[in-house]
Amino acid sequence: MIIWMIIGMSIVTVVPRFLPAFIVDKVNFPKWIDRWLNAIPYAALGALIFPGILNVKPEAPQIGVIAGLVAILLAWLNFNIIIVVIGGIASVFLMTF
Repeated sequence: MIIWMIIGMSIVTVVPRFLPAFIVDKVNFPKWIDRWLNAIPYAALGALIFPGILNVKPEAPQIGVIAGLVAILLAWLNFNIIIVVIGGIASVFLMTF
């Protein structure tokens, strides 16, 4: 009985994750929906990164904000992603040293 519950929960979890991958290629969305869908990865990444920036050093959140601005500047200047990450980490290290 428990194995059937595990299999059922697996199917219920997997289907909603894989179904959109197969449907999106076959459906032609209007231009405004395509633009909206293309913005989702950036919004999700920002939602994941922003709380971490503010919690680098909770008693001094400006350190994380400055490090985030350093990373944004390096990315805007088209540096490699490794340089951007190292620049953000180095700026936090230098401000807390």
